[in-house]
Amino acid sequence: MQNYTWDFTFNNLFERCLSSYRADDKDYHHWYDESDHDFLKSIGYQPLEFFDYVEDCAVHNDPSPTTALMITSVRRDYLDVVQHGKTSEPHVRSGDLPAKDAELEGLVWLPRILAKARAKLRGELHPESMFGCGGDRHFLRTHDIAPADFLRLVWAAGDDDSKVLSYIHSHPTT
Repeated sequence: MQNYTWDFTFNNLFERCLSSYRADDKDYHHWYDESDHDFLKSIGYQPLEFFDYVEDCAVHNDPSPTTALMITSVRRDYLDVVQHGKTSEPHVRSGDLPAKDAELEGLVWLPRILAKARAKLRGELHPESMFGCGGDRHFLRTHDIAPADFLRLVWAAGDDDSKVLSYIHSHPTT
């Protein structure tokens, strides 16, 4: 993979897959060739995970391709800087996450999205779960926080939820 042009590769793959999806080809298993699989691995992604962003873009127009790229940029940076290019195996499944109605200081969904963000950063979120799903987007939109910014916030905060809470409380809800 070319580091300088990885975003170009991402955008081309995203647009190609989005065109396939919109042409009613929703079987992502044959969307990717060997070089696509190598690319996805190099940015810390799995084929189903990539498909989820394409599908939500096609169906809900959210996340946009740009938002998907920004989220991927954070994951890719974390893989390079923190994990030194060594990927983890996904193991955080939907049932392992806090309940959708779980609260932290009165903020419903925050425990869930925190767990998902941490697992997303490490590449340990099982592809059956998606960071940036409809529930995540609702939470982030309500607090006017871009998904990639939330990932960077969680990365910077580490395990200190109070830093995340402080940031969220400093943003008005919409």
